[in-house]
Amino acid sequence: MEKKKVLGLSFGRKMGNTEVMVKTALMECEKAGCEVKFLRVDDMDIKPCTGCISCVVGMTTGRGKGGCPVKDDFYILDEALMECDAVIVGSPTYVLSPTGRFKTVCDRIGPSHDITFRKAAYEEGLAAGKDPSQLPDKRSFKKRVGALISVGGAMTKNWLVFMLPTMYEFTMSMGIDVVDMHEYHGAMAHEHVLGNEPQMDRMKKMGQNIAGALAAETEEERTKWRGDEEGVCPVCHCDMLTVSKDRTGVECPVCGIEGELGIKDGKISVSFSEAQKKRSRLRWDGKLEHSTEIKTKAVGPGQIPNLKEWKEPYLGYAEQN
Repeated sequence: MEKKKVLGLSFGRKMGNTEVMVKTALMECEKAGCEVKFLRVDDMDIKPCTGCISCVVGMTTGRGKGGCPVKDDFYILDEALMECDAVIVGSPTYVLSPTGRFKTVCDRIGPSHDITFRKAAYEEGLAAGKDPSQLPDKRSFKKRVGALISVGGAMTKNWLVFMLPTMYEFTMSMGIDVVDMHEYHGAMAHEHVLGNEPQMDRMKKMGQNIAGALAAETEEERTKWRGDEEGVCPVCHCDMLTVSKDRTGVECPVCGIEGELGIKDGKISVSFSEAQKKRSRLRWDGKLEHSTEIKTKAVGPGQIPNLKEWKEPYLGYAEQN
């Protein structure tokens, strides 16, 4: 039987806390018989997304397979993601949230790797008799699991408040099922995570959780939540909620689903219906809802005939050479 492949990605410094934590989890995966690979993403030349949307336009028009015209090292990361069966992603905290490089990578993965866009382009291309080599990579549809690690020096946990919710940007488009995540705060109270035994033990458990998910025989067992932290949302297991004066309930900003507030044993509780959980943007129905919305409502060029003239007053305005 072919070994399962686990990819570890660190957005932190060489041999810093984040890297060591990711590698500790990988070591446990290797002990369980998995093949492992590690990439230090900050060593790679990955440029920002230009917003040209050629990836999505190519797929939705049948003229492309989701590729990016920007030439840099992203293809190395892309191939590693296509190869893997599981991914463990770690990032330090920079001002409440993951690093800029992390967000850059998420932007490049973004719609170009959305499984609903890729699946439709692949199936429509096959039906039209196209060669599979001209279609989105078939490996895009592989079932993958993932784990997220956030690392922050602050002693107060809420200084990492946007970390884990934002880190879902990495796994969201590809439909990677996150089965574990961990937040390490107060890192500045220790010279290095190597001297923090509880954190190291937690990373070992994370590696074991990933290996356990990969060894599962059923889809339900594979995707079940294995983390220590349950979270308020039953889908993403994050605690962040959005309150709006325009709705009676609350919304999970990661999943985009609405829940009803209540009080249980004197504490706030939130309940989410099965219908809402099913349309989480982490699940197929939620992704399909989004891609269908874009395909049916996005407007192409030509809607404003004199748009070029309207832009003229803004060309070069207040720009400094």
